Amino acid sequence: MRRLYLQIYLAFVGILVLLGLLEGLAWYLMPEVPHERQLFESVGTVLGEVLPGTERPLEELQATLERLGSAFPASFTVRSADGQLLAALGDTLPAPLNSEGGWMHLKGHGPTVAVYLPDGRWLIASHEHSLDGGHFFVFVLVVGLLGISIAIGAYPLARRITGRLERLQKRVDELGAGELSVRVDVEGNDEVAELARSFNRAADRIEHLVEAQRGLLASASHELRSPLARMRVAVELLGDERPELLQKVSRDIAELDELIEELLLVSRLQTIDQLERLEAVDLLALLAEEAARSGATVSGEPVNIQGDARMLRRLLRNLLENARRYGNDSPIEASIADRGEAGALLRICDRGPGVPEAERQRIFEPFYRPAGMRETGEGVGLGLALVRQIACHHGGEVDCVPRQGGGSCFEVTLRGV
Repeated sequence: MRRLYLQIYLAFVGILVLLGLLEGLAWYLMPEVPHERQLFESVGTVLGEVLPGTERPLEELQATLERLGSAFPASFTVRSADGQLLAALGDTLPAPLNSEGGWMHLKGHGPTVAVYLPDGRWLIASHEHSLDGGHFFVFVLVVGLLGISIAIGAYPLARRITGRLERLQKRVDELGAGELSVRVDVEGNDEVAELARSFNRAADRIEHLVEAQRGLLASASHELRSPLARMRVAVELLGDERPELLQKVSRDIAELDELIEELLLVSRLQTIDQLERLEAVDLLALLAEEAARSGATVSGEPVNIQGDARMLRRLLRNLLENARRYGNDSPIEASIADRGEAGALLRICDRGPGVPEAERQRIFEPFYRPAGMRETGEGVGLGLALVRQIACHHGGEVDCVPRQGGGSCFEVTLRGV
């Protein structure tokens, strides 16, 4: 966005400075117009009365030029109709190229004018200051001051436009990161303001749709609990007449019950901004309790953080269950390390086949299961998604990295609330 700001600002300043330069050049090269020609003819008539005539000695003409020079700081040259030098004061100026009086542009001289006298002679006058010297410096200084003033005046305009775009970009990034409540302040009544209004309308619509989806998911998950409970009671009443069928139905009911429980927890975590229950949690003790259920080896040091003990227990249980399910019955190693201000680092490692690099981020998506696992009926694809959500609510993050020697390690950073 800063590049856009600079482009708008520099383009605006450059256009105006170029305009000033072109106007100065046009003024310098501008041909004379008819009313100027009439002015030069009138001036020539007056000068013809002031200057000595052709019949007078050239000494009188030179003396007259010296009197003009004392009144006007300029160079004067008088030439005959055929260009012959008659008298000069200061720099000797060349004869005009055409037979009409007017402005002349001479290299190394300031503004120069050639006046045609009634008797056929020419009076050529040039200001003492050269365009290549002080006059040119003054011209450049004026253009430079013009550019600086334009730059100062253009800065607030360019900054105001791009500043609003930067704030809009920031809100778009926040919306993309999941902050559905973000809105943009509408400033002004131009196209950028209309873009901000469009963003706010889209954000409102997205927030309402997501809230409706979350509410529907939570309601549906809650309502499914009742028929599942009735099914469980009915299966228990069947007795042991068909044990294989009972076992299969019981497993399906257990899977549905697990899915509903995971869905309810996912919906709850998506609808809350902060945890409801906060307490000091000893992560090493909590890990030791959960590891005893799966036979994992525990190491590390006691680390206390502020958080929800039930949520953290679910995080540990899901990671250990994931290692047991996909680790091919390999030993599971779990550890806790104190990282000071960075929080605690939890590592749960196995010696299974590992996770392909292309899937190390996808496994944290809801309902994603690696190829071949959906057919086995193992899991519902929400365990690791819950791990990520719980870690985020505790100021942390989770990542899957390859383990040296084979296998996978899940690393969770927990900073507490």
